[in-house]
Amino acid sequence: MLARPSFSLRSCGYPFPAGALVNRAMGHADGVSPHRTADLGFARLDLDRAERTGTPEVVYAAGKTPAQTVACLAALLDDGAALAWATRVDAATTAAILERWPDAVLDPEARCAFVGELPTPVGSVLVLTAGTSDGPVAAEVAATLAASGVGCRRVDDVGVAGVHRVLAVAPEVAAADVVVVVAGMDGALPSVVAGLTDRLVVAVPTSVGYGAAFEGLAALLTMLTACAPGVLVVNIDNGFGAGVAAARIARSAQGRAAQR
Repeated sequence: MLARPSFSLRSCGYPFPAGALVNRAMGHADGVSPHRTADLGFARLDLDRAERTGTPEVVYAAGKTPAQTVACLAALLDDGAALAWATRVDAATTAAILERWPDAVLDPEARCAFVGELPTPVGSVLVLTAGTSDGPVAAEVAATLAASGVGCRRVDDVGVAGVHRVLAVAPEVAAADVVVVVAGMDGALPSVVAGLTDRLVVAVPTSVGYGAAFEGLAALLTMLTACAPGVLVVNIDNGFGAGVAAARIARSAQGRAAQR
């Protein structure tokens, strides 16, 4: 019988920063809780996520009541977060947030809410949409980038039905740290863009399209089987996930540039 190999994050080379965070993440007895949480009963908020990963706990409002979303945001702010934010907020949740924090920033297209101060942006991410109907998902990408402290420029309606439109923005594609491409229907645009640049392309399939698009499944499969290499694919309509991925890459690129 083969011996079961031992496993630890440290043995796999997980890049824990030096100091207290390593002890915290590995659960060492240094008087600091391994992972601090705010237990609200209905939710256990990860208070150390930003320190570990660079991305804080973000409240996914879909499926939560307005009061639950407000309570989550309040707990994050009470712990000292400079910015607390929620995605997929509806009208009732928006009203509850504004009642608690009248100066909150709401983005109706992105369905995101921000309480606190947005960070100063660094880097440059270009967000392209294949069509105007992909706009809400692209807006979630842009809002996520803004909350992550990364600069963003958005260009809409450059899909492959008129491929000259994306060729016209080739200089902007080349200048960006990362390109996020949001597309429904056949989902072909990311492969085209990846063939024009050495930048990573983050592809976001959307649920836009007629019957055989299967609410984004067709676009997802097209992107996963893209002919051009260098395409990273997230889930259908997942603008938040795409924004986080692009932000991490852009910040890394800026960090490397600063070290030169």
